[in-house]
Amino acid sequence: MCGIVGFTNKIDDATVILGRMMDRIKHRGPDSDGKYVDDQVAMGFRRLSIIDLSDVGSQPIFNEDRSKVLTFNGEIYNYKELRSELIELGHSFYTQTDSEVLIHGYEEWGEALLDRLRGMFAFVIYDKNNNELFGARDFFGIKPLYYAQMGDSFMWGSEIKSFLDHPHFKKELNTDVLETYLTFQYSPTTDTFFKNVYKLPAAHCFTYKDGKLDVKRYWEVKFKADDQPDLEEWVNRISETFKNSVEVHKFADVEVGSFLSSGVDSSYVAAVADVDKTFTVGFGEDEKYNEIGYAKEFSKYIGKDNFSKVITPQEYWDSLKKIQYHMDEPLADPSAVALFFVCQLASQQVKAVLSGEGADEIFGGYNIYHNPADMASYFKIPRPIRKGVGAVADKLPHKHGVNYLIRGSKDLDERFIGNAYIFSEKERKEILKIKTNAPDAMAVTKPFYDKVRDKDQVTQMQYLDLHLWMTGDILLKADKMSMAHSLELRVPFLDKEVMALAEQIPTKHRVTKENTKYAMRIAALKACPPQTANKKKLGFPVPTRVWLKEDKYYNIVKEKFTSPESEQFFNTDALVALLDDHRAGKYDYSRKIWTVFTFLIWYDVYFKDNV
Repeated sequence: MCGIVGFTNKIDDATVILGRMMDRIKHRGPDSDGKYVDDQVAMGFRRLSIIDLSDVGSQPIFNEDRSKVLTFNGEIYNYKELRSELIELGHSFYTQTDSEVLIHGYEEWGEALLDRLRGMFAFVIYDKNNNELFGARDFFGIKPLYYAQMGDSFMWGSEIKSFLDHPHFKKELNTDVLETYLTFQYSPTTDTFFKNVYKLPAAHCFTYKDGKLDVKRYWEVKFKADDQPDLEEWVNRISETFKNSVEVHKFADVEVGSFLSSGVDSSYVAAVADVDKTFTVGFGEDEKYNEIGYAKEFSKYIGKDNFSKVITPQEYWDSLKKIQYHMDEPLADPSAVALFFVCQLASQQVKAVLSGEGADEIFGGYNIYHNPADMASYFKIPRPIRKGVGAVADKLPHKHGVNYLIRGSKDLDERFIGNAYIFSEKERKEILKIKTNAPDAMAVTKPFYDKVRDKDQVTQMQYLDLHLWMTGDILLKADKMSMAHSLELRVPFLDKEVMALAEQIPTKHRVTKENTKYAMRIAALKACPPQTANKKKLGFPVPTRVWLKEDKYYNIVKEKFTSPESEQFFNTDALVALLDDHRAGKYDYSRKIWTVFTFLIWYDVYFKDNV
């Protein structure tokens, strides 16, 4: 696991500038660094040593005649098989790394190399002979890759902050993304909060030559249910496939640990992985916010050591600036802070951990996936009547029964944009003082819905979450919070072989009336006790809604809401009204408050403090 950065060389002091850019991401790879600079390109690398710990394995990596140069972030889990195949084809290797497989693989197969890979990756290869760059991001977007074309320079990197030191980089806020963020709680498109800086989407690659960039998709999730196998066979297939994925994800030349909450995903990973150490964090003593007791009990059950930490409110709030700095873009998911601390805890013991991200998206685990079945009877009412009832209900205070009627008036495209729906288009216009050209939520989700119109609603929801929520929220915080502590985080559920299996599981074995991730939970019973396999999902529960009613934290947020920075963008009276209504108990506005507050914290870091 590492950090990469580079640019097409159109400046005089390229080596010095590259060094500064690399220093910005030293946390991603504190063990060593490497540079390649010529009159066309500058490529930098920070290394966190996991496989082949010798200095020989440091990047940049070259092919035999040094006509191609690689920098790479990630792990290729089938690299040994590919290495043997490439040696048989006549390639010579000078390291034992998975990195070198990429450059020889590209030399042999070109873009078709990507079809052969199993792993998580973001890499860029420079072909000196053709003066061409080729880059790619892994199938699910586990590893980030950003790029920008400014002045005469094309630049790329694992983190946007590395661009700040380049003389051609122009730092400007993208207000269109701000407005979209207010609805999603993260930036859901390829645009970022920095104008003219973009994310390479998951499962995409690019070529850059003669000033022209070409981006294309190379892999696609394709749900196609197979109704032939019965439930027992699906359970056995899940068990076998997941066990294999965990085995390959454990390969390392350093110790690997595992995160552990009270949920089935991390418990299944920890049990199958058979690692020696598990890591857990929580808040206070309330079981709603603290899973440490369960984690210790489960760790004892599987015969492993558990390391835990109770996060104090003061620690949580004091960490916010640092977290948003590492995140690059504002992310209003309160659990990112919990993840920051569990990564910090794990990094004191190990250099790599396994985690349960991705299980909900590929096996159908979110509680909201019950929604189509729960509302099936209501949807039998003619659409015009439901629309009328919903319009009336929308004018009432939004409470549980009222929200049901509002949701029931909407088609799936309108009511589901992912696991977070913070501000509606109307609401975000009301709190924003500025005008933007932001697309509405349905414009963002439509390209994904269009690809699965022929599927059932649960599958449509999963597909959307796989491409937006998972990449933009779940995997963003997993990468940035782990790398903030020089910790490699591996996600065995997000494996090509596991996905190939999950694509075929019928919806009835994914989401039932009683449970979600149904077939996967039964598979987990082979390794976990029943109370674990059947436990309701909590995620990383954080008591922000409680804290925001306390004077200390209410005042911290109010001060931020009424600051000069806030007044640039927001109608501050409307923000304070949200805060006051939440404290008075009129409605739980904590997610709305946290979304705006998080942006303002991030804005301070990158624009007021001018990092």
